[in-house]
Amino acid sequence: MTRLALVMIAKDEGRNIGRALVSARTHVDRIIVLDTGSTDATRDIARMAGADVYDFAWRDDFAAARNAALDHSDAAWNLILDADEWIERDAGVLGPGVLPPEGGDFLGQVQVASSLGDGKGTAKAWISRVLPRGVRYEGRIHEQPVSALRQVRLPLVIGHDGYLPEALERKGARNEALLLEEVETHPQDPYLWFQLAKEYQAREKAPQAAVCFAEALRLTPPDAPWRHALVVRAMTAFKAAERFDDALALADAEFPNWQDSPDYFFALGDLYLAWAGRNPEQAMSEHLPLAEFAWKKCLEIGESDHHDGAVAGRGGHMAAHNLAVLYGTLGLKDLEAQFAGLAARLKAAA
Repeated sequence: MTRLALVMIAKDEGRNIGRALVSARTHVDRIIVLDTGSTDATRDIARMAGADVYDFAWRDDFAAARNAALDHSDAAWNLILDADEWIERDAGVLGPGVLPPEGGDFLGQVQVASSLGDGKGTAKAWISRVLPRGVRYEGRIHEQPVSALRQVRLPLVIGHDGYLPEALERKGARNEALLLEEVETHPQDPYLWFQLAKEYQAREKAPQAAVCFAEALRLTPPDAPWRHALVVRAMTAFKAAERFDDALALADAEFPNWQDSPDYFFALGDLYLAWAGRNPEQAMSEHLPLAEFAWKKCLEIGESDHHDGAVAGRGGHMAAHNLAVLYGTLGLKDLEAQFAGLAARLKAAA
């Protein structure tokens, strides 16, 4: 029996799939690609990279495609990658010392680091992508592996550029349509509302994103694993939609819960800066000092990827940059130079 297989579904990914497969092929024993209807060179590139390629008729159901791909695997372990991802570092954890040939009793969570574009940082999320034989998926979109097995974080970093504008342009309408259908079918599912909100936010549809984030917040329990990402993103979405009362109320309610999160305080600083712009008579006395406090709190906490949805830089150079801009706007040149220098050093060291 194969010890470890890379299992992927793909359609029209000729521009990306070679990068993904080459990054993984020396770390796995077999590569399986399920093609769901490509009209470009996806199949040929996959075969040249050593993949066994199978065809599948797409039916607007990601879990069905994932499971069909897994049905072709005889491996004790399956590494799940998308074509717009690649192994970035720490692939040694995929060896037999961690993933033995006889299989195991856990789902391996890996860190997926998603580039958000120029100046926006990299969002990091822990996702179960190393699955023992027999585990299958549920969900037409933003599908999840279903298992009662424990989840173990593995020090494997997967790069991802599927949130860049050109990728969103290609896939956004499809994802939005599927999510709307799923939300209509399962209106009490908070995770679906969260994913639909993220889809609108990524495509800069601020009013729609705010509505969906509000519903996700209403339905999501306090201990949900995505709660941190939901709160931070919702604060940003409410700000973008100019729903400042909702943003400030959420920030106040969640303040005790995220004292170790630079992402929360970074979003808080941005919120108070925007609120200062709407209320200039109180900006100097109230709102700008709160923005300054929040970004300094980011630096005090430092960089952290402990919470789901953490964005690299918010506990370092991005917060220092915002402070430099703030001080420059206020005419405090010494402080501007101090924090501009800090931002440059932190960015270089990242």
